[in-house]
Amino acid sequence: MRKNIVAGNWKMNKNLQEGVELAKELNEALKNKSVNCDVVIGTPFIHLASVVSSIDTNKIGVAAQNCADKGSGAYTGEVSAAMVASTGAGYVILGHSERRAYYHETPEILKEKVKLALANELTPIFCIGEVLEEREANKHFEVVKSQIEESLFELSTEDFAKIVLAYEPVWAIGTGKTATADQAQEIHAFIRKTVAKKYGEDIADNTSILYGGSCNAGNAKELFSNPDVDGGLIGGASLGVDKFMPIIEAF
Repeated sequence: MRKNIVAGNWKMNKNLQEGVELAKELNEALKNKSVNCDVVIGTPFIHLASVVSSIDTNKIGVAAQNCADKGSGAYTGEVSAAMVASTGAGYVILGHSERRAYYHETPEILKEKVKLALANELTPIFCIGEVLEEREANKHFEVVKSQIEESLFELSTEDFAKIVLAYEPVWAIGTGKTATADQAQEIHAFIRKTVAKKYGEDIADNTSILYGGSCNAGNAKELFSNPDVDGGLIGGASLGVDKFMPIIEAF
């Protein structure tokens, strides 16, 4: 049975002290609550170890927002998957549209990152999605299909089963625009069908596919009620417990 997941992506926000404080607040809010989804927070690299030691990691999973496409070596400023795993984090967000756009991450680079994440027992939250021009040209299906195929379809069935997918309509990130619940369901169902053609119905049925485009307390319930939407990758609304908790409780 696939998991429902609500994952926060803090992006480049919160200094170390603020980040630890936010993680503790969320931990406190979840303490005596029974929720119907897994909760994950994606923090900057420098926060990982401190956040992991400040919370109950049985209640909250911790993700890095990226990792290097190399195992180790003379790559000044890079952080390897092994380093991420050594902090106690269990997840890594890969292929986010901001990484693709601003840092020119190619399908080949992402393929390497996924392999290294899996080799270090991290769960990749792998992002896919189209920009506005591609949506308007009706190429969104083609774009997400090629993003999945080019970076993930060389994985064994066993390894693909460890991947979480996150669909992000790039035109809806930070813009206040949101795909309608019907648009989200349509493309999530297409993604699941694409996975089924390669890896079979069983694997597709057990793959969690998150929605990542301006999801908030107001629209989470409607989005999550779709049969193929298994949660959200949440940006701005994950930076405050008051905004993040209602999304978690939308399940």
